[in-house]
Amino acid sequence: MATLDYVDIPSCATRLQTNVPIEDIRPTPKIVTPLPRPERSHTRSASLPTNLTPTSPTKVAFNLPQVLLSSALQLPANAPATPRDAGKGITRLLTTRDPLSIPITTVNFRRFVSKSGPAFWLQDRIEEIVMWRKGQKHTAVWMAVYAFICYFPRTVLLLPHVVLLGILLGTHPARRRQLAPDEPTCATTKPINPPPPQGQLTEGSVDWLANVQAIQNLMGAVSDAHDFVLPIAPHLTHASPYTPVILTFTLATFFLALPLINILPMRTTFLILGLSPLLLTHPFTRFTLIPTLLSANYFLLRRMRTRMYRLIDNDKLEDKHWRTEMREVELFENERWLASAAGEEGVTADAGWSRINLRPGERRAWTRGRDGWSGVLDDGSGDVSSNLTFSLAPGWLFVETEDWRPDVEGTWIDPGKADDCGWVYTNDAWQDPQASPLEDWRKTGTMTRRRRWIRRIYYDSTAHV
Repeated sequence: MATLDYVDIPSCATRLQTNVPIEDIRPTPKIVTPLPRPERSHTRSASLPTNLTPTSPTKVAFNLPQVLLSSALQLPANAPATPRDAGKGITRLLTTRDPLSIPITTVNFRRFVSKSGPAFWLQDRIEEIVMWRKGQKHTAVWMAVYAFICYFPRTVLLLPHVVLLGILLGTHPARRRQLAPDEPTCATTKPINPPPPQGQLTEGSVDWLANVQAIQNLMGAVSDAHDFVLPIAPHLTHASPYTPVILTFTLATFFLALPLINILPMRTTFLILGLSPLLLTHPFTRFTLIPTLLSANYFLLRRMRTRMYRLIDNDKLEDKHWRTEMREVELFENERWLASAAGEEGVTADAGWSRINLRPGERRAWTRGRDGWSGVLDDGSGDVSSNLTFSLAPGWLFVETEDWRPDVEGTWIDPGKADDCGWVYTNDAWQDPQASPLEDWRKTGTMTRRRRWIRRIYYDSTAHV
């Protein structure tokens, strides 16, 4: 076979056989992959008009039946009107409850909104203590109370009395009104302008809407917690090969922890465990100590985060992926900054970082070459909407169990030239890479950025035709 001295042949390239007829050589098949889903730019969202606010909740608060009927809550045709019988082999529902009904749901929702204020009030008070929002003295008092209980645990039995006394003293008439100098103090004196009874909020009032907002945020928090726990559930229900390992580790640590129960001082241990979250949420810890530690171990933490994502991806791989060769392909995302320009309709919609701001004749939004020009990916019209077309070698396929991930380490460029999201900032000519935009670029409003996306591919001999 002849050698080619005037070109550099990559080691991964496959030489075409000279004895193969030219009519049997077909072009490499195209493989379509979904477009990477980058997060929305905070800079761009911050520059959008501030007058674009959602519809006021007061417009929908007074017509809850219509809201429920027009929402995703649709009762199926076979919805049960009464509890099902367990004797028929069907899971038994609540036995003495009302049937599923939109009017009952509406009434109970109204009642729940008007009467859920104390629960969210308690949540706000706890958040004020934990996050130090009422000053150091306020949280320090609660820390002292907790330390007192830790060293005198029998005082826990007096907590019901303390709570009841606190409510009675906190609602005493002397705290709700100022008595006149000549007004006698007697037990039968009625307070002036007593507050409305709890639970009788006017529908659509500020307090009522505040409860609706709290319920909305609570539903989101519960959903986020469920989505966080859901990937862990298979490992605890013997639906994963890691379950025996977890079971063995749990049993080993359980028997190792038994002697520690008698060795560790319980009062000191609970004191440290209880005060540690409050010390971690202190403003000095959050805004001074933690940023200093993170900056000192910046690259180490970023590498650990990348390795964690890779472990998650490896856990989802199938047996066919482990039994073959795997490689990585790369893709580059390019964006340009557009300064906010105020016009007749307010701030320009494309202000901030966006692929739309790329100028005609320069690099495209998605490219495969590191230089930003070679390997342009589009559909022929200069635009990429939702899919990218790759030319992979015969037999190579994208790993189906994972998606594109940004290279947050910036391994394709010098260390320290990429930010936390993998973006590398450059000037107007895509030169002078930096981890953050320079002040001169901000003043002129001409700057660009790019980052690398990676995805793994594997070889499947059965896919080679």
